[in-house]
Amino acid sequence: QVQLVESGGGLVQAGGSLRLSCAASGRAFSMYDLGWFRQAPGKERESVASISWRGGSDYYTDSVKARFTISRDNAKKTVYLQMNSLKPDDTAVYYCAAKGRYESNWNNWGKGTLVTVSS
Repeated sequence: QVQLVESGGGLVQAGGSLRLSCAASGRAFSMYDLGWFRQAPGKERESVASISWRGGSDYYTDSVKARFTISRDNAKKTVYLQMNSLKPDDTAVYYCAAKGRYESNWNNWGKGTLVTVSS
């Protein structure tokens, strides 16, 4: 089990950038796949990006490709989401998640951080 705490959300104008951070506590951080999800008002939660425990095999949903970058720093037990060229449609609560490298389900979640993009 890992405990996850997101930070870095806020209000930004369209076209701007934000970097989200997710700090983890617990053991064996390097053995976890990590992901960022988001939930906009009135919509279901969606997967935004993920990175494998080995640091490769990055995944991005189509709407954020070439704009968002996920990365991890195992020494700091932190995963990041660099978000550039933000759009109003990116407005959502962003959640960090983790799962063991052999697990199927994302079973460790942070409480989320709100990102609001104004037009």
